[in-house]
Amino acid sequence: MSQSQRFLVTTVRSQIDGHVIDEMQNKDSNGTSATQEESSVPILEYLREPNRYGDGVPKESSPFINSTDIDKGILYEGKNLALFEEEMDRNPMVSSLLNRLANYTNLTQGVREHEEAENNEEPKKKEIKGPRMGTFIGVYLPCLQNILGVILFLRLTWIVGAAGIFGSFWIVFMCCACTSLTAISMSAIATNGVVPAGGSYYMISRSLGPEFGGAVGLCFYLGTTFAGAMYILGTIEILLTYIVPSAAIFKSEDPNKESQAMLNNMRLYGTCTIALMATVVFVGVKYVNKLALVFLACVILSIFSIYAGVIKSGFSPPDFPLCLLGNRTLAWKGFDKCAKIIIEGNQTVTSQLWKVFCQESSFNATCNEYFELNNVTQVQGIPGIASKVIFDNIWSNYGTQGEMLEIRGLPSIPASDPETTVGLPYVFSDIATYFTMLVGIYFPSVTGIMAGSNRSGDLKDAQKSIPTGTLLAIITTSFIYLSCIILFGACIEGVLLRDKFGESVNGNLVIGILAWPSPWVIVIGSFFSTCGAGLQSLTGAPRLMQAIARDGIVPFLRVFGHGKANGEPTWALLLTAGICEIGILIASLDSVAPILSMFFLMCYMFVNLACALQTLLRTPNWRPRFKYYHWTLSFLGMSLCLALMFICSWYYALVAMVIAGCIYKYIEYRGAEKEWGDGIRGLSLNAARYALLRLEDGPTHTKNWRPQLLILLNLDPEQNVKHPRLLSLTTQLKAGKGLTIVGSVLEGIFLERHSDVQNAEQNIKALMATEKTKGFCHVVVSSNRRDGVSHLIQSSGLGGMKHNTVLAAWPELWRQSDGPAGWKGFVDMVRETTAAHQALLVTKNIDNFPTNQERFAGGTIDVWWIVHDGGLLMLLPFLLSQHKVWRKCKMRIFTVAQIDDNSIQMKKDLQLFLYQLRLDAEVEVVELLDNDISAFTYERTLVMEQRSQMLKQMQLSRNEREREIQGITDESRGATIRKNSARPSLEFQAMDLEDVPKEEAQLIHDKNAAAHSSATDRLAVPSERVHMTWTKEKIIAEKNKNKEPLASEGVRDIFNMKPEWGNLNQSNVRRMHTAVKLNEVVVNRSQDARLVLLNMPGPPKNRQGDENYMEFLEVLTEGLNRALMVRGGGSEVITIYS
Repeated sequence: MSQSQRFLVTTVRSQIDGHVIDEMQNKDSNGTSATQEESSVPILEYLREPNRYGDGVPKESSPFINSTDIDKGILYEGKNLALFEEEMDRNPMVSSLLNRLANYTNLTQGVREHEEAENNEEPKKKEIKGPRMGTFIGVYLPCLQNILGVILFLRLTWIVGAAGIFGSFWIVFMCCACTSLTAISMSAIATNGVVPAGGSYYMISRSLGPEFGGAVGLCFYLGTTFAGAMYILGTIEILLTYIVPSAAIFKSEDPNKESQAMLNNMRLYGTCTIALMATVVFVGVKYVNKLALVFLACVILSIFSIYAGVIKSGFSPPDFPLCLLGNRTLAWKGFDKCAKIIIEGNQTVTSQLWKVFCQESSFNATCNEYFELNNVTQVQGIPGIASKVIFDNIWSNYGTQGEMLEIRGLPSIPASDPETTVGLPYVFSDIATYFTMLVGIYFPSVTGIMAGSNRSGDLKDAQKSIPTGTLLAIITTSFIYLSCIILFGACIEGVLLRDKFGESVNGNLVIGILAWPSPWVIVIGSFFSTCGAGLQSLTGAPRLMQAIARDGIVPFLRVFGHGKANGEPTWALLLTAGICEIGILIASLDSVAPILSMFFLMCYMFVNLACALQTLLRTPNWRPRFKYYHWTLSFLGMSLCLALMFICSWYYALVAMVIAGCIYKYIEYRGAEKEWGDGIRGLSLNAARYALLRLEDGPTHTKNWRPQLLILLNLDPEQNVKHPRLLSLTTQLKAGKGLTIVGSVLEGIFLERHSDVQNAEQNIKALMATEKTKGFCHVVVSSNRRDGVSHLIQSSGLGGMKHNTVLAAWPELWRQSDGPAGWKGFVDMVRETTAAHQALLVTKNIDNFPTNQERFAGGTIDVWWIVHDGGLLMLLPFLLSQHKVWRKCKMRIFTVAQIDDNSIQMKKDLQLFLYQLRLDAEVEVVELLDNDISAFTYERTLVMEQRSQMLKQMQLSRNEREREIQGITDESRGATIRKNSARPSLEFQAMDLEDVPKEEAQLIHDKNAAAHSSATDRLAVPSERVHMTWTKEKIIAEKNKNKEPLASEGVRDIFNMKPEWGNLNQSNVRRMHTAVKLNEVVVNRSQDARLVLLNMPGPPKNRQGDENYMEFLEVLTEGLNRALMVRGGGSEVITIYS
């Protein structure tokens, strides 16, 4: 253990009445029990029996992979730990956890579980064998086999010839440095706990979250699949080029079409090969794994034969001559001797080469001009390590497509006229070569470093074997590649290195002719090596797809998580074969290699990112046993991977990033409800903390102000939302984005109602998801709703990210609530939002508001701007109009003018103000006359005060309350007998209020409200009473009209008709008058509006009039289908400045 720390683990045995509760008791013949002598028990041998509680399904939320819930029927029966007996179902005993740890095993992540299922014909439980592979067998050799492959045998000599020793060295060094840094990061992640099935995908997804994990996991899957296509193409190339060239089906006599015919052969044979391999994988995967050792032996034998051939070339180079015409390399096609003339017997005759370049075989025939001017020479293709050819191969020799391969330094006389090369046996380069292209082709040869991490479940000690084996494999393969670059450059002629297919040496594999004892060692070895690598790709890629599908982060891929009864991923295998076929149809190994390079580089980049994030965030769970890592190394590896992506191919890199980005956004859009403790969540927390600290620096500027909403919801007894349209309105307002907190209050004690809180939060979150409301849910439990709402207003939010606006529904049944708690709570909420400098939005008739699916084809949003509230009244319609529900509604702004105001100038100023605010709205100025207070106003005020008095009397004794209410009722009944000819009569009917005194108060109000409503319908406001423009004549006429005696005797002396009106509170009368007059004007102008927004007056300073305040608001909004009362927070929220 690090830092010489030692931990002592002791086991405490429970004793009951002197008897030891333990299975290791011995009883003598007398029946007395004798406890065995206590001895120290190692943790990993403690209770070593099969875990009877485990079901084998990994639980990520548990500290151990196989930990599961304890069997409910097995409980601890002792008394020494009775203090914890109620927690045993949630928190198991330490002994149980140690039991699971000791018996932990993880089935092979490749195919072991499928092999066992195939071998078990009967459904019986098979004994679980512990993992036994060590570092060498489990990690080192698999990584070695995956890294050394097709590029080494088919393309490395060509890369050395084009880039030179120096350039090739840099290519290999960059790629190996990239994989080495990635291996360090991967070792840290792999040793930070157990890596279950999924291997590298599991590490990335659990470190970076479901969005990045899904995107990178799919890219890694595509890379593995295209790697299979590349290996299959390499297999076919070896077969058709070096083993059985006559097996080609498509042939062409035209040299220009030979390459196209070869591609068609690759497509045909590749398709057949992939079908055969997929069938083998489907029928019996165990045979593939048993052949893995054979494939590995082929790779190792081929490597040793290369080094043996290099050593032998020092004293006995192989005889593979190159035929040159001038300095141009010739392919051995159509001739057998590298000479213009030959001696047969005693005669000098022209050679077959002469017949190729000349029209006739005679000496005076017309020949190719370049053939006539230059001599034919012959040089050794492999001069050996003792030669000085290394100096000719140090620097690069890039070429263009179709360029003839030439040896620098040899004499050559060019032809005077442009010559034709069609049909001549020159060796041409099939593609253009340059540094970045060679990097893309070479990089797949260093992939495969994750073979060890993918087998973590098969290892004795994965946390030790993975970093050791992987890094040793990278060091070994890096040495092999770097040494081969130098040795190839020192042994092989440069023009032969650039001959990709060995045309200048009779179609032999270039690396094969160097090997000892025979070129066939390399040819056969590379054939089986690439064939085995292709089979392993088709074996591993479907299981990777199956792991992604079973995670459920990409919904449409879930079908690929299913397979045969033994778990074999059949559907994923079909998908893999289909994608692999795309690579086969490309047919060119040089074109497929950069594609899979992109996907592997992206995977490696995010492995480095995951390690760097975890290290920088200092996550408490980040405790890797591999200590030789640092975030700077991970960051350097990530940067190198990104650079290599754009070096290889910038357009392929962009395509790969776009694919990964689309997958990321899709997973994010579909909602990957996964919590894996990933580093991105930790980064988000740190970023949120930093942003919150920045927000604390000062108040929000007017230009940045947006409604940060706290929505107060009411719940029914089943914790369902009463008014879901509040969340619909919230979504429609969120064009301004910002914070959304959905809060609710449950009455009671938290210890008793915590389950109700969870149920309420689930219901609210489900409704938020339905309404597409992005925000947070906060449900509190309080002794009463009034205090709970106060707590939400005060404490919701965090730091500078707090709400600035409260959205609530109007309490429609405020008169029927039990006691004054209902309306008092509402009034207190209004006061508290004002004290907290928060805006308040109160919806009237919220159930009439539109849902998010409705669309208004037209109509208006009317704003009644009576007092200045900071501009919130004008900002809200603009936000609503951004949503598709209100998009086609026009905005109208009404303002009120008094007698002394210049309404024409007010309208011009308001239009200019709206223009500067960049708001499109129709402006109207409504002039209210200072009319006498109507009889209806007095009557409504009287009823209001009678009701207030009635509510106060409810606190008296039963008898006193009966007498008081009866007197009020009789007085009201007498008052309604007298009628006023100018106003409709108001009727009051008495009831027996012995049992329901509050219902009487409600009835009195409802009758008067109905009377007022009917009066409004029958007596429309005369048009001359509301003017758009005041003139001197109109003012005088209005004053004279008000001085004229009323026609009715009762109206002439209104107080003689109802003496009780003289005792009314004149302040209440004036307030009621304002509410009635405004309501008449608003209903007259905006009755057909889609939505009416108007200023919400503040509550009285004197708390004795709170119930009257509710009545004023009720009167103010009567007759409106949808109304939104707005009260500003005391600050400006809209500005004319940019």
